[in-house]
Amino acid sequence: MRKGLNLKMIIYIILAVMLAISLFPFLVTLITSLKDVSEVYTSPPTWIPVKPTFKNYREVFERYPMARYFLNSFIIAIGATLLNAAFSIPAAYATARLRFRGKKFFMYLLLMVQMFSPIIIIIALFRQMSIFGLLNSYLGLILVNAVFTLTFSIWMLSAYFLNVPFELEEAAMIDGCNRFQAIVKILIPLAMPGLTATMIYTFINAWNEFVFALTFTTTPEMRPLTVGLYSFVGRWSIQWQYITTASILGIVPIVLLFMLVEKQLMSGLMGGAIKG
Repeated sequence: MRKGLNLKMIIYIILAVMLAISLFPFLVTLITSLKDVSEVYTSPPTWIPVKPTFKNYREVFERYPMARYFLNSFIIAIGATLLNAAFSIPAAYATARLRFRGKKFFMYLLLMVQMFSPIIIIIALFRQMSIFGLLNSYLGLILVNAVFTLTFSIWMLSAYFLNVPFELEEAAMIDGCNRFQAIVKILIPLAMPGLTATMIYTFINAWNEFVFALTFTTTPEMRPLTVGLYSFVGRWSIQWQYITTASILGIVPIVLLFMLVEKQLMSGLMGGAIKG
């Protein structure tokens, strides 16, 4: 009994240390966002603000187009998520339900594509975007973000679709549904936890994306939040009070999203863990 309690204590201590290490950067970011500019650059740094202030949260919107940055990020992330769903759902259904030659090779090919960094083709992508007039546009960034999360989404959804008995779809088709109606009315509702987890991954990936947004946008009006944060880094100084403030604000939508779909997300992740 005592050995079991000691083992639990060790596990809890290790988890507490890991949690503290994980949360430490967020704590420093929050503390810095509440400091006056003069206190940000004091040496040695203060761990607790002498005079906590929220003026950075006001000034970041007054001095910079933060509202526009947030709007751009929302448009790009939501657009990429919807476009990704429109292509990944039928593709995942095909790989889960249909039998065709080269199916296994196709799935492994998708996995190989996921391993490559998009940096290696960014120059070619820039040229193609320029040719088709997609630079400095929502459509260009939506397409890129949707495509580069498509392989993961197909793999993820295919596993969930396989877990739904095909007999349910057959019963729906016997009752008069066509294949499309069976997918919409039977398969998607039953696989909704997995679909939710997949779409959240796509949304967060598009929300946090930086390289494509920096490369394919040239005007401040089209910058998403990630590139907007980069504008606080100057040639001679870095405005840490604004970077940390904007970072905290950028986390809020993701936290709210997790709170709204917590049950579906946990079900999806647990389902993926059980299948793995």
